[in-house]
Amino acid sequence: QVQLVESGGGLVQPGGSLRLSCAASGRAFTGLTMAWFRQPPGKDREFVAGLKRNMGTPSYAASSKGRFAITRDNAKSTLYLQMNSLKPEATAVYYCAASPRGLITASLARDQEYEYWGQGTQVTVSS
Repeated sequence: QVQLVESGGGLVQPGGSLRLSCAASGRAFTGLTMAWFRQPPGKDREFVAGLKRNMGTPSYAASSKGRFAITRDNAKSTLYLQMNSLKPEATAVYYCAASPRGLITASLARDQEYEYWGQGTQVTVSS
């Protein structure tokens, strides 16, 4: 069983930055494929960014590319999401997700591929 705990959410003004963290436990972090998803108010959950367990090239949603960066620190068993130039449409609950399987790039954006989920952290972008 894998436990995921997100932190770092909050209220930020448009154009601001936030860094989300996801601490993982219960299984070797290096064996997990990791990703961030979000659920805006009244909408379905959507993919934000994903990172394979061998790191490699991250995968981003079109709305995230160029402004968000997903990284992982295997020594700390922690996943990060650096979000810059935030827009009001980024307002959502952000979830960390993990899979013990080595997903291919095309599968990183599919939420059904992930067995483990955190409780979410709220990000609100508003002036």
